[in-house]
Amino acid sequence: MSGEDLASACEFFAHEDLRESQKEMLLDSIDILQENGFLVASAPTGIGKTAASLAAALKVRSESPNSKKILFLTGRQSQHKIVVDTIKKINEKVGNELQIKLADMIGRESMCEEVQAVTGECTCESEIQENSRRGNRMRLVNIILEQPMHVEDVIKLSRQGNICAWASARIAAKDADIIVCDYNHVFIENIMKSSLSSMGIELANSILIVDEAHNLPDRVRNGLERYLQCKAFQYAYDETNEYLGNKEREVNESDIDNTFGSGEIEGIRMLKRQLNKLKKDMIKWYETKEKELGDRKDMKIETNDFLNSINESLMESLDSGHKKKYEVMKNMIESLYAVKPEELGEDEEETVCSRLAYLLEICIEYRDNSALALVIDRIPSSGRERGDNTEQPIRVHSFLLDPGVVSGPLFEQTCGSILMSGTLYPPSMYSDILQIPEDRASMSKEYNSDFLSNRRPILIARDVTTKFTSRGISNTDKINQHIKSTIKNSKGNVALFFPSYAMMDKFSSLEEDWLPPSWPRIKVIEEKRAMSKREIEIKKKSLYELESEGNRGVLMGVLGGKFSEGVDYPGNILQAVICVGLPLAPPSAKQDALKNYYEKRFGNLLSWRYASSQPAVNSLMQAIGRPIRKGEDRALVVLLENRLLQRNYKICMPDSLQTIGVTNPERTGKLTKSFFDHFPEPAKRIKETMG
Repeated sequence: MSGEDLASACEFFAHEDLRESQKEMLLDSIDILQENGFLVASAPTGIGKTAASLAAALKVRSESPNSKKILFLTGRQSQHKIVVDTIKKINEKVGNELQIKLADMIGRESMCEEVQAVTGECTCESEIQENSRRGNRMRLVNIILEQPMHVEDVIKLSRQGNICAWASARIAAKDADIIVCDYNHVFIENIMKSSLSSMGIELANSILIVDEAHNLPDRVRNGLERYLQCKAFQYAYDETNEYLGNKEREVNESDIDNTFGSGEIEGIRMLKRQLNKLKKDMIKWYETKEKELGDRKDMKIETNDFLNSINESLMESLDSGHKKKYEVMKNMIESLYAVKPEELGEDEEETVCSRLAYLLEICIEYRDNSALALVIDRIPSSGRERGDNTEQPIRVHSFLLDPGVVSGPLFEQTCGSILMSGTLYPPSMYSDILQIPEDRASMSKEYNSDFLSNRRPILIARDVTTKFTSRGISNTDKINQHIKSTIKNSKGNVALFFPSYAMMDKFSSLEEDWLPPSWPRIKVIEEKRAMSKREIEIKKKSLYELESEGNRGVLMGVLGGKFSEGVDYPGNILQAVICVGLPLAPPSAKQDALKNYYEKRFGNLLSWRYASSQPAVNSLMQAIGRPIRKGEDRALVVLLENRLLQRNYKICMPDSLQTIGVTNPERTGKLTKSFFDHFPEPAKRIKETMG
């Protein structure tokens, strides 16, 4: 490529310097998007993928005869700020004629003061007259479009003027060039249908940039994951009965002839009769399934078995005649969605009726598609209601095995997409399971980091494992000694991650083995099973407080948990990461169904990798990426699992990783000391304001 061509490609590049790997990704992205194609990029932290992807999308957009929208999808609020700051820099560079307009959005519950779950209305503008709301919103919209603003700043302005930030951002999105938002706006059907149309966005005229795209398969799966206990039919009946009473009271108190209201009431009465029959008949079905389950934790069932049991009950009780199969059920689903009780329970976000309706809707849609699995399992004690002293009741649990049946058609609608992440490895796997369209240009590529090799060495212990058949006192003691050697010879704060909470609890009870009382005090900061965002931020802030006081902390969490994924630790506040074991999915009916499904789709060689080993290794990759956020950061990584040296796991790790095998805790300690002697402090300590 000539210097002139490269300069043209960098027209919308935010920075002065272009790293080699960044240039490679930028040019690949432009080439692919010009063909309305797809780039699936495994791009390590520090490569500058945000700037490269935005520059490419803006370049291609500027050459298009149509004014394409760019949707930057991310689940991390910290990434929202990076995108906004990047666009600000681009605007400073391109001049007034090419100024880029941006709308930044997060979830409605976070943007509005309070949202009523039943009505869907918020209280942001409750003190403002109706005729003033439109004008107030438009003033905020103009401010948003005048200069890229982070969503937190939009919320502050909205609070000052009693304006709905969420509604204003949606209006601004209609005229924005870039919309920064969550994956849900595109990949969760019920949200996408209402969200994109209201913002005037068509996927057919949009470029998608999917950040942290390794999370996308599970996010899509979660959209179709639902639970249904037998008592849900009783609760739905109670909600319907309450709603019916309210409607009857409204009609009786009305002074006018309300023929429509009477017709609506008859429909609710029909629904009440249906649910009354179902709550009795389904008890027998659940009892039968519980007997079949026996001593097992879970078992797969046929979707049609579940649907037919409900359908037969409906057809028996209502003399439905020769109606088409599931026609009565589909009508019932519509009625269930319409039920709106006056208020929900304290911990509820949707009605029981709507949850029941959505599960039935999913089952009907996928009744002949093996991409959806239904499982009967027992409700864990942590998920049961307070005061429920019964033995573990069972539930129907839906799993989407193949996220591609949802994401593939959506990608097909777009005019090109970039999917990127530091752990999108191997990119070809994500292209497969997300069903990136094969009839259009596509590229699955791993990019190399310009700095990770010497500033993030990875030690792999040959003498320890968490494999169940090899666990014992000797193995546990060696793991403790590796942990102790690493903490003793490292500097600053250390992260320590385990494959499960049970194992974390086991090792935390042995804390004195790896933090002897004779050492200077090191504070342990432990992850809990259910932590709010605020609690996570408080724990994270304590790391900076410890450092400012000249002390150290050990951050304990689980692989795939709150601390090891999705949380940034800027300023190199973590200087070492220790990962114990592999977070392999435990045996289950769901896992068996996933492996069997992948065998049919991808064959025996790939099925185990896609279903088990690769997701486990990618959780490790996420964890070890926490300390390194910028080129000047440095950190030591210690992986206490010898299975990572075996071929079937080693192939799951990127070729670019520089690993060193260690044979004992003493060797771990020596290499740790050597690393921190060579890099006594990060090259540049970045000051961060912790809010």
